[in-house]
Amino acid sequence: MSHLYLDESLDLARVAPGETIALSGDEARHAVTVARVRVGERIAIGDGRGTMVHGSVTSTGTRELTLEAGEVIVEEASSPRITLVQALAKGDRDELAVQAATELGVDAIVPWAAARSVSRWEGPKAEKGRQRWAAIVREAVKQSLRSWLPPVGPVSATAGLPAALEGCRMLLLEPTAALALTDIRPDGRDLALVVGPEGGIAPAELERLVAAGAEPVRLGASVLRTSTAGPAAIAVLNAALGRW
Repeated sequence: MSHLYLDESLDLARVAPGETIALSGDEARHAVTVARVRVGERIAIGDGRGTMVHGSVTSTGTRELTLEAGEVIVEEASSPRITLVQALAKGDRDELAVQAATELGVDAIVPWAAARSVSRWEGPKAEKGRQRWAAIVREAVKQSLRSWLPPVGPVSATAGLPAALEGCRMLLLEPTAALALTDIRPDGRDLALVVGPEGGIAPAELERLVAAGAEPVRLGASVLRTSTAGPAAIAVLNAALGRW
């Protein structure tokens, strides 16, 4: 299996088999000095926008390598899209959710400053946290050989979620909900999974989001951690949408 390296500056959609692609910067340095990629090895280079090129390495340098394009794979963006709205959580539980969700095929991620979130992204910490999640997403895309790089949006408060998710069908993961996620039938709209923090979604938040059109749904009889709930729900939706 080829290792995947990302370079969003490349326009891989225009590449034809047999052409030479140059990879430079940190990705090339990691490939050559850390992964020990050598001439003749097969790797893949992606642009994060649906195109991935598999081929053989033809030359290497300290911070650059070249690849002779073999197979060029172009994938259309998923439709409907799945967005994970992940509440900020203590420790690394929110990061674990983001990593697993990316590997499972989530299309976008929105950090959520929920009322019961212990972790807080305020001031300069907000952008630093977003960049940290974006880095986790990037590495998960490379590990899982995905052709699309999901964007990580700015942190949102509860009041801003309906606007940030305009046009999406909001599904609130709530253990006490009467409707099971497995009973949801896709209706063509993009989907947004809203996952609360360790203490769950506060009643006032639940009421506000339901008033904005969100649908409470449960995963099952057990109560999952915030690090597990989103990825588990994405797996269910992948089957419902025919992705799996």
